[in-house]
Parts: sequence; structure tokens; C-alpha cells
Amino acid sequence: MAVTKLRGRAGWIAVMTAAMVWPAWAAPQSVPPAGTQVAGQSTGRGTGAAVPQPPPGAGKPVATPPKPGAATPPATPPPDYVIGPDDVLTISLWKDATVNGDVTVRPDGKISFAFLNEIQAAGLTPEQLRAVLTTAFSTYQQDPTVTLVVKQINSRKVYITGEVGRPGTYPLTEHMTVVNLISVAGGVSAYAHKDNISVLRIVNGVNVRVAKINYDDIIDGKVAALKQNIELKPGDQVIVP
Repeated sequence: MAVTKLRGRAGWIAVMTAAMVWPAWAAPQSVPPAGTQVAGQSTGRGTGAAVPQPPPGAGKPVATPPKPGAATPPATPPPDYVIGPDDVLTISLWKDATVNGDVTVRPDGKISFAFLNEIQAAGLTPEQLRAVLTTAFSTYQQDPTVTLVVKQINSRKVYITGEVGRPGTYPLTEHMTVVNLISVAGGVSAYAHKDNISVLRIVNGVNVRVAKINYDDIIDGKVAALKQNIELKPGDQVIVP
């Protein structure tokens, strides 16, 4: 009788111990009903499940921004272009990397190199300056090959003062006329004397009025007035009283 009770108690203890150490993976798993969406996964069954959608624009190519320090394309000089102060020139000498680089024309119109005297650049065309540099470099290198590219044109400027929206200095674009400049400068003000606009130009070192303009007549398209709307040149000053 005692043996029977002991065996019964030992069996109960064994059963309880087994229940405590039974692995979690052996427990029966609950299976969601068909069509039920489970966080982080899809059952792949049913027809009413909500399927996560990618954000708008996903998978589309992304525009690559320009790299910092990207090379600036060279300027396109107009047919009548001559080099002036503040213009930036790219000059290279074949077989000599020490000369290659950008040179800014100084306010006095000259450029300089470490082993050459100062060279007058302002007032010359790019081809004329290239020929001058070729002659100058010939004392340093036999049969030099010089390349000259206009990188930036900063010398072609015009000025407008008086009764306009934004008086100041403006770059001279190709075929810019007086009316074009007035428009760029914000137009004439309500107090402007539009029948007495002047264009001043330096001729042989002297300021000369080269045109008197009646703005309203030009805008109205009067034939005689259209001739007053002259094409500007570098250094011209328009005065709107």
C-alpha cells in the first residue's frame, strides 16, 4: 500500500515537472482565419486583406544635383567683343602646366605672369591677345602653342540713373537698346521726364550725349522716335531725369 502511494506521488511529480519544462515551440500555434492581416506579414490567403503600398514616388529615379565646384562653361563673346577690366580669361601654354589657369584682367587693363612682364589685355580681341602672348612666350619656349578662352565677361556694363525703378549697373547683353535697359531697371517712374532721356558715351576720353530720347514716342511706335532707341555700348550711361 505504501509503495503504491509513493509511485502515485512520484508519477504526479514527474507529470508536473514535464509540464514546466515543455518547450514553447511545442505549444500549438493559433492560425489566423483566412484573409486576416497580421502585423509585419501577410497570410497570402483571402481577398479582403489590406496590402501595404509603397510611398508615392518610390522607385522613381532621383535627379542628381550638380557637384560642388563643377566647371563653369566659357562665355560666348559677341562679335564686337574686346577684352576689358574684370574679365576672366583661361590661358594655357602647351607642355607647361605652370602657365595653365584663369587670369583676371586688372583695373588698369593688364595681366601678368611670374616670368613675363605685364601685358596689356584690355582693348584687344581674344585673338589679338593670343598672338601677343605667343610672341611673349617665345622667349621662354620655342614655338609656343597658346590657348585663350574667355571664361567670364564682366567688363561689358551699362549704367542707368534717375527716375527708374532700380537705378544701377547692369551687364550689357547682346543688342541691348535704351528701352531694353529701362525695362530691366524696372521702368520709368511716374515723375520721370520721359521726353528728355539722355545717353552719355565716352568718346576720346570725353562724355558726349549721343542720343536724346522721347520714351513715350518710342513706345507709341512713332517712326522718327524709333531711331532714337539706339543700341548701347559698354560704358554707356542712361539718364532719366
